[in-house]
Amino acid sequence: MTAAGHLTRHDVDVESDDYDRRLIAEVHPASWTNPTPNGRYNLVVIGGGTAGLVSAVGAASLGARVALVERHWLGGDCLNYGCVPSKALIRAARAAHDVRTANELGIQTGEPRVDFAAVMLRMRRLRAALAPHDSAHRLAGLGIDVYLGDARFVARDAIVVDGVRLVFARAVIATGGRAAMPTVPGLAELAPLTNETVFSLTELPRRFLVIGGGPIGCELAQAFLRFGSEVTIIERGDRLLPREDRDASTIIEAQLVREGITLVLGAKIVGAARTDQAHTVTFERHGSTEHSTGDAILVAAGRTPNIDGLGLELACVTASKRGIDVDDHLRTTNRRIYAVGDVASRFQFTHAADAMARIVIQNALFFGRKRASALVMPWCTYTDPEVAHVGLYEQQAKAKGGDVTTLTAQLADNDRAVLDGETIGFGRVHVDRKGRLLGATLVARHAGESIGEASVALTAKLTIGALSSAIHPYPTQAEVWKRLGDAYQARRLTPRVRSVFQWLMRRRR
Repeated sequence: MTAAGHLTRHDVDVESDDYDRRLIAEVHPASWTNPTPNGRYNLVVIGGGTAGLVSAVGAASLGARVALVERHWLGGDCLNYGCVPSKALIRAARAAHDVRTANELGIQTGEPRVDFAAVMLRMRRLRAALAPHDSAHRLAGLGIDVYLGDARFVARDAIVVDGVRLVFARAVIATGGRAAMPTVPGLAELAPLTNETVFSLTELPRRFLVIGGGPIGCELAQAFLRFGSEVTIIERGDRLLPREDRDASTIIEAQLVREGITLVLGAKIVGAARTDQAHTVTFERHGSTEHSTGDAILVAAGRTPNIDGLGLELACVTASKRGIDVDDHLRTTNRRIYAVGDVASRFQFTHAADAMARIVIQNALFFGRKRASALVMPWCTYTDPEVAHVGLYEQQAKAKGGDVTTLTAQLADNDRAVLDGETIGFGRVHVDRKGRLLGATLVARHAGESIGEASVALTAKLTIGALSSAIHPYPTQAEVWKRLGDAYQARRLTPRVRSVFQWLMRRRR
């Protein structure tokens, strides 16, 4: 990245691309003039990603005098190098995969010809089309004072932006995070791709190395494989998606291997170097030293919070390598200042940033006591099949004490999944002895679209019986929830209860 308002791709000046020019004109216009502050702000928001935008727009709509400061591009990770571009690529990759496997449905096709440059052009076109929602001009039209530049605290109630002092009654730090760079000798010198640069590619790497087997690594590895790259995932742990249900991880591992990805698990990377115009990664596993070579390396090995240069010590705000310290009300060690989103939360999701920003608005401006711990947070990894989850996992539920019942329904037993040819996956719920839902996992091609049903049930503290009694259209893959509810109801029909029913039926003949 270069100076503000100017993006570059590898060996390509982005300002020569019309769609990226449109993007920049919205999220960091070169002609932008920062306003002149006039008195104290009710709320100053540092960071223009999802958390910052929701905080600023919400506060301004309620009559607050708001300033929003962004040093790079409004829209943050989600718009510029996160949710929006990645899902555009995943959709295109899925289309290529569907063509490649259409013969399973009786449709005869050949190997698809992927025009990677066209795929990336479509992504940039769609990203530019969505940018006006996060634009500086739109925010200014909503009554928000937008400052483009670096913010730094200079007191407990003031920041400076490009030499201009902004005084606030309350402030929100929403500076987000960035890809963490492993401390591997030689890796940084190779300038590997991260989620901030991978979407700037214009040519498909023939060999693609992915360091990290978490959500970002798995999603992009599968997408690039489907575009035609030879892909290797190098993961230090013993499985992919280590935070997910182990059965879900096993399914994703099997699917990626089935499609042709090379998995290197339990590997400790010890070095990286450029060799013959390629990149070689050296790792140790099972007591031996091995190498993998690629034309591009993607680092997807965790995130680190953006807190450098904020002057937190002058604001009496404490932080650690995990991010800014906040209490359950999202308040920092300075009672005037709150922190929200990736810079302060273990939930690194756009929808989590949105939900927490709404809490901050209430707590910061209206003396609210909303708690982040009360949020029911679903999430989804957008591999194919997808892995979605909400609530507790089985071991977490058991650790809280009490009887926990775990029920699983295979997609192979779901009529729509069979007809769609999408039988890989399962639905799983954990319930307490009263039948209340504690957590749910869904592995299915569109799991992210269906996990909301379990999320609503958890939020409303419903029993699993509510999923059983709700009528689901037939045939749909979402019927998996009804099947799980029915399975729980069937467990209640014990031999003793059955004998009572049999006695009653005899009496009524």
